[in-house]
Amino acid sequence: MRYLLLLSLLILSACGFSPVYGTHSNSNAPLTGEANLSNVEIALIPNREGQFLRNALIDRFYTNGTPNNAAYTLKISPIRENIFDFDITIDSEATRRQLRLNTQMSLIDKETNKVVLKNDLLSIASFNVLESEFSTIVTEQSARDNALNDLARKAERQLALFFTK
Repeated sequence: MRYLLLLSLLILSACGFSPVYGTHSNSNAPLTGEANLSNVEIALIPNREGQFLRNALIDRFYTNGTPNNAAYTLKISPIRENIFDFDITIDSEATRRQLRLNTQMSLIDKETNKVVLKNDLLSIASFNVLESEFSTIVTEQSARDNALNDLARKAERQLALFFTK
């Protein structure tokens, strides 16, 4: 059993595995993907949801302030929102709803003005439809905020993977 564990550790270390986030064990310098995120300018995103998403991306990308001469621009198209009823009762009333947010991100190299990365982003959240209208509005907004944070996390992950290769 010990030999199997030792062999698996040796194989894992020989495959070129390296973490996407964090630092290498032999230095304190951040990995390429993490370092380049601070070199990406985030363009304005329309609507309230776009402002929320942009602020979440700024919090994730910039630990030492916004870049002065960013090499890339991240453009995110307007966020499309769809709400679907499900978990229908016998009286044809929905007790749960599903919120889908989708958008498209494009990373543009400022030097060549070419799109170097283009991906669709989708986040799904659900919330309860309660008897109190106010409670339903609050749970819907909470689901929307969670879905927007999920979009920011997905965009960050896509960019980090792009910069590490």
